[in-house]
Amino acid sequence: MDWIFSVLIIIILLIMLIIFSKLTIRLNYYHHNDNDDLTVQFRIWFGLIKYTMKIPLIKIDDNSPSIVVKRNSEMGNSSENGTPTKVGQIKKDDIMTYLSNAKEILQHVINMNVILSKFMKKIIVKHIEWHSLVGVGDAAHTGTLTGAIWTLKGSIIGMLSHFLRLKEMPILSVTPHFQLAIIQTRITCIFQFRIGYAILAGLKLIKFWKGGRPNLKMNTGYSKEKTNTV
Repeated sequence: MDWIFSVLIIIILLIMLIIFSKLTIRLNYYHHNDNDDLTVQFRIWFGLIKYTMKIPLIKIDDNSPSIVVKRNSEMGNSSENGTPTKVGQIKKDDIMTYLSNAKEILQHVINMNVILSKFMKKIIVKHIEWHSLVGVGDAAHTGTLTGAIWTLKGSIIGMLSHFLRLKEMPILSVTPHFQLAIIQTRITCIFQFRIGYAILAGLKLIKFWKGGRPNLKMNTGYSKEKTNTV
């Protein structure tokens, strides 16, 4: 009987540990003309457990109206060598399916906007850094574009500060290049929240669910063209 009690105590402690643990999400995005590189890393327990997803290629397909995506992922400190690289296409029908499914879920949850708003207020933005280098080959047009990008960045940061909790002032820059046509940007963001808040939001979604099972569409349009070993 004592060992059963001990096991229950250990399980309860593990559950409490998970609930109060903080999940850190680090996002790095780099764009240079036609090249894109996106890395998203999830970490808990000071990096003891981490999962990294890399998307080194995002581009428009030349032969069809779709987006070509190449990605690979790794757990912990495993090397990228030997990690399978998946290449696939996201078509217009895939996007419409995602939007339709999201709308279907929204219709089945009462006050979902309130639930999401309360959860997002628990998310701490520890760091935002956004640098851009732009130019169109003409000084006047480059100056106009630079001002427009500053306005866009200010609007996005203002929206983030309304929904999330910014821990420090964002680091922003827009550098004009008057001689060359170039678009280059680098974004680094670090988000953090307790896993318990996400669990609580999920329980609220279940509690306020109505109307039975949603009629979700299967994503048949997305095609994984090939899987390579890098």
